[in-house]
Amino acid sequence: MIEFAPYLPGFVAAYAILLVGASSPPNQGRGPALVTCAGIATGSMTINILTMLGVGLILSQAAWAMSLLKLVGAAYLVWLAYGAFKKALNPPKVAVMKTPKQAHAKLFAQGYALQVTNPKAIVFWLAIAAVGAVEGAPGTVIAAFVAGAFVISFTMHAAWALFLSSGPIRAAYAGGRRWIEAGLGSFFTLAAYKMATTES
Repeated sequence: MIEFAPYLPGFVAAYAILLVGASSPPNQGRGPALVTCAGIATGSMTINILTMLGVGLILSQAAWAMSLLKLVGAAYLVWLAYGAFKKALNPPKVAVMKTPKQAHAKLFAQGYALQVTNPKAIVFWLAIAAVGAVEGAPGTVIAAFVAGAFVISFTMHAAWALFLSSGPIRAAYAGGRRWIEAGLGSFFTLAAYKMATTES
C-alpha cells in the first residue's frame, strides 16, 4: 500500500503556490472560455510532467542542483510578488474580451499552445518543482500530484472565466483589486523566503 503521508507537506506547499498563482485572473468571457481553460490546464499538466522528469534527471546527477533550483524558484516568486504589488498600486482595468465563435477543438488547442509555449508557465513549474513535493516518490504518488494540479489549474481558470463575465462580480473584484493583489504579493514574498531559506 502506498503511503501518501510523507508527501503531504510537499503537496500542500506546491498546491498553495499553484492555487495562488492561478488566482491571478485572466480577462475572458463565459462559455467557450471553459474549453480554453481545459486546454490551459492540460498544457499546465504537460509542463508539470516534463518538469518533474527533467528535474528528477538533473537531481540524480548533481546533488547541488536542488539548491540552485530553489534559488531560481525563489527568484521567480519574488518577480511574481513584484508584479502583484505593482498591480496593487495601479490596478489594471478588468474587462470581458469579445471573441468570435470558434470550434471547441480549436479553442482547446489555443489554450494548450498558449500554456506550453509560455516561458512564464515553465519557470512557474520550476518554482513548484523546487518545493520537492514528489521527490523520490513512487509513480502512484506522482500521478496523484499531477491529477490534483490539473484540477486546481482548471478550476481556478474556469472560476475566473465565469465570475468575471458577471458585471456585478467584476465590479466587486475591481473595487477590491488593490487588496487582492497586495495579498498575492505578500504570499509570493513569504513563499520565496521560505523556499530560499529551507534546507534541502
